[in-house]
Amino acid sequence: MLCRYWASFGTRLRGSSRHWLAWQEHNANRRTTRHLVFLAEVLTTLELPPDEPVPDRCGTCERCIKACPTGAITAPHRLDARRCISYLTIELKGSIPLNLRPLIGDRIFGCDDCLDACPWNRFAQVSREAAFFGHPSTVGIALRDYLSLSDERFRELFRNSPIKRIKRRGFLRNICVALGNVGDPSDLAALERAATDAEPLIAEHAKWAIHQIRSRHGISPDKTGLIRGDRN
Repeated sequence: MLCRYWASFGTRLRGSSRHWLAWQEHNANRRTTRHLVFLAEVLTTLELPPDEPVPDRCGTCERCIKACPTGAITAPHRLDARRCISYLTIELKGSIPLNLRPLIGDRIFGCDDCLDACPWNRFAQVSREAAFFGHPSTVGIALRDYLSLSDERFRELFRNSPIKRIKRRGFLRNICVALGNVGDPSDLAALERAATDAEPLIAEHAKWAIHQIRSRHGISPDKTGLIRGDRN
């Protein structure tokens, strides 16, 4: 017998939408009658008797579609992953498209707006699983303070956290986008330092954030060229 398991990681081809523990929601996620749970999968050569598939229970509800900040859910069961904030802030390795950056708001690792809007989740309760709690060392840290993280400090701070897999370059890229959307002039000094980071991805997004803050607060551009950013 051969087997392999998955739980929100790994690469595989998604097959039929007939699942025996869940149905496909309008946001293309899998839904059970439980609330906000991880669905794990075991692929095996062992022959098992199938259960009856779970019926679709979304009905005509479109709350998740309307809640999506970027319009990534284009129709029931249809998701344009290229616009999904979870994809943009976690899976995307390169530059976040300019037209989508303002729609990300202050999100720095994923987005659950479609789940929050789902009526099925109104019964959800706060988990008592300690692994889901925020790390004490990150409590009270301002967004701009993350920009000073070295690679070593980043790996130490997010050890055993899902955030670690997007690496320093991806995390600080996301921090810059969030600051560009919600930051104020007090964040400019940290962003100007980030704009000289040796990692081009961080530097480019920091320049964009500087431009956004200066424009939003009516601050004249300086002569350093830091506001121009990369318009590719």
